[in-house]
Amino acid sequence: MASRDNTYFIITANQIGYSWIKAGQICYKTGSLYPQKDTVHVTCIGDTTGYRLPVNILHPLTQQKSEFLLALESNEERLKEFAKPEILEQAMELTIGSEVLVEQEGEWLKGVVRYIGPLSDRKITDSCGGVFFGVELLGEDKGKGRNDGRFGHKIRFECQKDCGVFVPFTRIKPLHPKPSAPWVGILEDPTHALSVGDRITYIPDDQNECQHGMILKFKSDGMILVSTDIDEHGKVGGEREIPWQCVINKEEDVNAAEWHRSKGEIMDISESPDTVKDPSADVAINLGSRVVVNLANGASFATVRWIGSLPNMSSKMAGLELEKAHGVSDGTFKDVRYFTCPTKHGLFIKLSSCQLGESFLDHDGQDVSAVPPVRSEDVMKVLAGQMKGIQGHCNSCYMDASLFSLFSCSSVLDSLLFKKTKASNERIQRTLLRDIVCPLRSKGFVSAHSVMKLREEVKERGHCPSYTTDEKDPEEFLTLIMQDILSLEPLLKLKSCNQVKGLTEIEQTSYLYQIFMDYNHSLVLPTVQQLLEHSFYTNDIKLAEVPSCLILTMPRSGKQFKMFPKIIPSLQLDITALLSNGLQQCVLCRQLAHVECSQCFIDPVFSNTGIKVFCETCSTQVHFDPRRQSHKPTALRHPEGFPYSRSPGSPSQTLPREKLELFAVLCIETSHYVSFVKHGPKATDWIFFDSMADRKGETDGFNIPEVKACPEVARYLTMPLAELAKQVPREMDGVAKRLFCDGYMYLYQSPSMALYR
Repeated sequence: MASRDNTYFIITANQIGYSWIKAGQICYKTGSLYPQKDTVHVTCIGDTTGYRLPVNILHPLTQQKSEFLLALESNEERLKEFAKPEILEQAMELTIGSEVLVEQEGEWLKGVVRYIGPLSDRKITDSCGGVFFGVELLGEDKGKGRNDGRFGHKIRFECQKDCGVFVPFTRIKPLHPKPSAPWVGILEDPTHALSVGDRITYIPDDQNECQHGMILKFKSDGMILVSTDIDEHGKVGGEREIPWQCVINKEEDVNAAEWHRSKGEIMDISESPDTVKDPSADVAINLGSRVVVNLANGASFATVRWIGSLPNMSSKMAGLELEKAHGVSDGTFKDVRYFTCPTKHGLFIKLSSCQLGESFLDHDGQDVSAVPPVRSEDVMKVLAGQMKGIQGHCNSCYMDASLFSLFSCSSVLDSLLFKKTKASNERIQRTLLRDIVCPLRSKGFVSAHSVMKLREEVKERGHCPSYTTDEKDPEEFLTLIMQDILSLEPLLKLKSCNQVKGLTEIEQTSYLYQIFMDYNHSLVLPTVQQLLEHSFYTNDIKLAEVPSCLILTMPRSGKQFKMFPKIIPSLQLDITALLSNGLQQCVLCRQLAHVECSQCFIDPVFSNTGIKVFCETCSTQVHFDPRRQSHKPTALRHPEGFPYSRSPGSPSQTLPREKLELFAVLCIETSHYVSFVKHGPKATDWIFFDSMADRKGETDGFNIPEVKACPEVARYLTMPLAELAKQVPREMDGVAKRLFCDGYMYLYQSPSMALYR
């Protein structure tokens, strides 16, 4: 499924080693993946394989520009048009109803735009395809078209016969083009109105478009020497002479360096060599690095959000998000978006002009603004011991356990830390990243002061007046952070199996899933897998897509009453049968399943767990039994294009399974939350965290958090069910009792979705 967060690029040079990747191809990056060195993992449009390409051959594009360029047939033509952005920019101004001239067989015809969109009905997974303009020819040009607004077998717009044409952006232009700069009026006397160093807008005698530049010198013959953005040959940069009468506007009374600063372009115009290291600290500057830059108003702190090449600039550039509004953009440069940040917080500067800020380095001189989760092999060294983890204070255990579980050893929700958010919530996001997640991962400890800072900021935002004093539920806190504050896209999308509105299924979204159980169940010692399946069966719902993170809360009646004395954590959660549109195998013959029977779900004849799906043959046999003749199997949906049936007698085929991995469990006992984290692949790779494991002093004292290994839980997870059922909780080794008896929230992740992998 295509991401909603794609960033698009055009490849500007052929890549050695990938002969099939050509300059002019359009590719995209999904999500907020962390780059490695100077490369980006991208997928070319029309391909399904990802490649890691150098940043310096990838030029960012907006999705709209990508779609316009994809309408061109050849890579060479795309690259040619990309190098002449004025035509592309002009086309972006067009909307439905715009009066235009459209080229048809060498003749420019008059018409009006009736359609803007793709011409192919073929579904693609890239979320980006070629966009064309559908034009209805008007006036004396009626009848010179090719169709009646129909392309293929589908009507894109309606018009008379032979009055419609479909063209890419290179064959269309506005009938009434807008001026490219504000028209202020010709200056009458340059000696009074202009000075050396002024930025000006002018129209050369031989052109009809506004140009921009800076005055270098007044000449005695009435000419002005201008350092121009575009010279007389159409190339960017250089100097040219123009008559002073061509000047129409004085832009700003600033010198060249100040103008570059105000436009977010080159700040340092010296010829310092490119480097990706801070010469004073010998530390590499990468994406996410915290840096200091010297601006006109003094030193400013910033975060590096983009590194690469800008058009016609030889130096390696950095796109910065400034802490304060001392910048000039929101991450765009000359109308192309390279990253996203609040207005006036974006700035582009030579990478060699950046220095790592000391206030953002840890004790080892390492940048901590993009610290990955603690690796399994480093867990005991970084996290284990007393005064480790997150220090509890004043009923904060629900928050401590939640944050430790989510961020200590997993990156599945790291997008929360870096995604664009409202200006009013940037402080909360910054505190979460710098004061909690980074120290937890780099030093293994977060003080109670840092957590209280986050609680106070949440309280100040008006979300709840008691966030600094009262105990909350983990699901309340997580929903608040993900939905109300940082506006993360919902993690969970569900479809009702029996509700249809018109022709579209009703889709519900959520950030967590509360498991509800019918009291008429037969489960005694359930696994999380069984509980989830029973809950989906009871509520008659399916997953609309594979979630990157699935957060489940267990069935309870209040915090004290547990529906089950023990719950077995499922280390892997098989959600294949819970997807609304997936491939499944018949539970009997293992062939491709075609139907599902909800009534058979609770029939113990087949198995004690799992949704019951059958091929057509097995379904007929199963429901021939008089006890099941009243059942009403429903047809399964298969992905489009997948063969519905196989040849008789063909061997069964193993179909892919969609599985999620357990990475943390929150537990509660007598209103106190603790957590278990599965940090590695081995059965014994478990740690236990308690933010208030001990205390020093009384009223004026402080809590001592502790993280410790708990390999003993592996023995119980592999124990036969009959033997596990006989275990007396208080006699179980170590802290294992709490994992099996106090489980409250289970956190699963998709292995392919987590960052840093």
